[in-house]
Amino acid sequence: MQIVLIEGDGIGPEVTQAACRVVAAAGVKIDWVKAPAGIPAAEQFGEPLPEETLEMIRRYRVALKGPCTTPIGKGYRSINVRLRQGLELFASVRAVNTLPGINTPYEKVDLIVVRENTEGLYAGMEHEVVPGVVESVRLVTRAAAERIVQFAFELARHRGRRMVTFCHKADVMRLSDGLFLEVARTVAEDYPFIQFEEKPIDNVCLELAMDPSGFDVLVMENLFGDVISDLAAGLIGGPGPGGGLGLVPGANFGNRFAVFEAVHGSAPDIAGKGIANPIACIRSAALLLEHVGHRTAGERIEHAVVKTLQVGEGLTRDLGGTGTTATITEQIIKNLGA
Repeated sequence: MQIVLIEGDGIGPEVTQAACRVVAAAGVKIDWVKAPAGIPAAEQFGEPLPEETLEMIRRYRVALKGPCTTPIGKGYRSINVRLRQGLELFASVRAVNTLPGINTPYEKVDLIVVRENTEGLYAGMEHEVVPGVVESVRLVTRAAAERIVQFAFELARHRGRRMVTFCHKADVMRLSDGLFLEVARTVAEDYPFIQFEEKPIDNVCLELAMDPSGFDVLVMENLFGDVISDLAAGLIGGPGPGGGLGLVPGANFGNRFAVFEAVHGSAPDIAGKGIANPIACIRSAALLLEHVGHRTAGERIEHAVVKTLQVGEGLTRDLGGTGTTATITEQIIKNLGA
């Protein structure tokens, strides 16, 4: 089985290598096809996301991606935005759940954030009207709104989730979010066996900070989803600099392609030091295995991560330990049989 591997830059090569080791130890044989992206690609090809990388994903359909840096101030568009738009990866999915051994104020977090990936302000439709005045277009189409809300309900149905919460600001953006909300209500009618609620995005933020245990599946547009995804990750993170982003897996789905990625940044300040936490990338690889039909192996990896955090041996510094990328990876491999 051939799957594209985008190592990225910064700590990307270290955490993706750890994920590949764990996948192999779980008994899944994958021929990783490496594709360039990030600063090394920009230096070599003059573009941080070369078209050949997109073509490789189109050919093999699935990719595991490490964190990539988009060079600032050089006219490059965000790698992630280009990747999602170029492959029509319309749905970003982040599963956020409380993990053992991590000291947080919340004990019963178990939610999934579903984010529309291709429209909204992140569509990049902006221009300078006159000097000193810039206008950005918040694009919302009925087709894309229907697609992402239906995706959220189907995800809830397949995973046995009880409720879908649509997050909006339709009281202010009456046309754009008004359309989105109208579509969400219509789609919800096709799923009477799943509870549906609609909440203003500011109320959602307040309730997440007070008690996130009441949420199950949340679906929203692009910018709101970007903010809520990281906020939700912070709910399960420890006191270390990586916070929850070092633990949360990420996945981006389209009708034909899927890209799985750690949601944290490239952390160039610790790159090459061997101390990066690879758990987010390893858990993303577990989601990838589930997607390509190796559900049991993916579940074993997830169980091994939980066991490793429970035991608390070999953990990296952001998790309160004194270990390295290598030690925590070895512990996870060891716990695959636990």
